[in-house]
Amino acid sequence: MAFLENNVMIERISALKKERGAVILAHNYELAEVQDIADYTGDSLELSIRAAETQTKVILFCGVSFMAETAKVLSPDKTVLIPAPHAGCAMADMVDAAGLAALKAQHPGAMVVTYVNSTAEVKALSDICVTSANAEKIVSRIPADREIIFVPDMNLGRNIMNKTGRKMIFWQGFCPTHRRITNAEIERRKKEFPNALVLAHPECNPEIAPLVDEFLSTGGICKYVKQSDRKEFIIVTEIGILHRLQKENPDKVLIPGSAQAVCPWMKLIRLADVLNSLEKMEHQVELSPELIARAALPIRRMLEMSR
Repeated sequence: MAFLENNVMIERISALKKERGAVILAHNYELAEVQDIADYTGDSLELSIRAAETQTKVILFCGVSFMAETAKVLSPDKTVLIPAPHAGCAMADMVDAAGLAALKAQHPGAMVVTYVNSTAEVKALSDICVTSANAEKIVSRIPADREIIFVPDMNLGRNIMNKTGRKMIFWQGFCPTHRRITNAEIERRKKEFPNALVLAHPECNPEIAPLVDEFLSTGGICKYVKQSDRKEFIIVTEIGILHRLQKENPDKVLIPGSAQAVCPWMKLIRLADVLNSLEKMEHQVELSPELIARAALPIRRMLEMSR
């Protein structure tokens, strides 16, 4: 019965999508049923950029709140919906505008480099944004005599520091899901699958580095697995990505680095929520024009600097 109900919902979502002129985006960590009905699946900034380039009037973002905010910043004239507005991000919530302003005051002249996994208010106080894919390139291009404040993920910051040699002032934020992944778990997986390559997200604790073959963004992981001749991979990030990876690489063995790597916020959206949001045009992202303008600047600087 549940299968039939899902089919009915999928048909209704498809019809409403055409009626509303909508595009459905799903992050790589979302539930399988949500990824499967999306027009595009990917990482948060990749999806927002893609949505901005479409001619659709409505963006329905299946992800967490800061992702939907970023989509609104890049597409201010479009209606942006988030099916579960209470889907937050623990890491993004670890930094607020007041706290960042106070840290900036302690380090006048420092360049604020902010991970896109942050609120619009925090982005608006930043000099440039980065993603897990381009952070190394952007940090390495900042003048050596410029002090850097890195917000909010200290694990991503430390992994970038280890690669670039740039010292940074870290905000003490982190992703609880990636923090739960331990060396012991990865070591067990490597013993079980000695021929597997270990691909890890840079939000993981830098202490796992000796066990990792490549640190990559979610998009980087997907690209690497697809292009590699290797057949076995230990994937050290939130387990939702395994659904997409297995669909795109049915002939490869994909092993979760940790069964505990589950983000509860990324699992909140279900088909019924997508349907309800489209039917009622409910849970629209609202940001002031002034905030949109200020938050867009560091994102656009990032796009220019990462070319």
